[in-house]
Amino acid sequence: MTRKQKRLSVIGMGMAFLALAAGLTFYALGQQTSYFYMPSDLLSQSAAAGERIRLGGLVEEGSIVRGEGTRVRFSVTDHGNSVPVVYDGILPDLFREEQGVVTEGIIGADGTFLADTVLAKHDETYMPREVADSLKERGVWQEE
Repeated sequence: MTRKQKRLSVIGMGMAFLALAAGLTFYALGQQTSYFYMPSDLLSQSAAAGERIRLGGLVEEGSIVRGEGTRVRFSVTDHGNSVPVVYDGILPDLFREEQGVVTEGIIGADGTFLADTVLAKHDETYMPREVADSLKERGVWQEE
């Protein structure tokens, strides 16, 4: 093999390695993607049980039930539909009824959302953009 052929071979292997690394990176990032749904979207599109998603909306009034330890049950609503949520952990200090919330987790086989993360608004004027935009589209929430 000539010196030129060896260089071309090394360059070819290097390019193949970079392509493989890029492919694996994109695959890994795709596995971490969680899609955002409002309750009405979730119920109409029937996301699969076990699928990782983000569920956003408002904490439904009268739905918060504290269980043993840090377990809490509540519903997320867009005032069209509601999805029951179970979360075992410490809730944000500003978590309360009729507040914008984004939860991350999986859908249980019974349709209950099993959250592993709960994000609430940070102050009186903030609501997560995705939640606010979706609620505005439905005419449910308007900025003050």
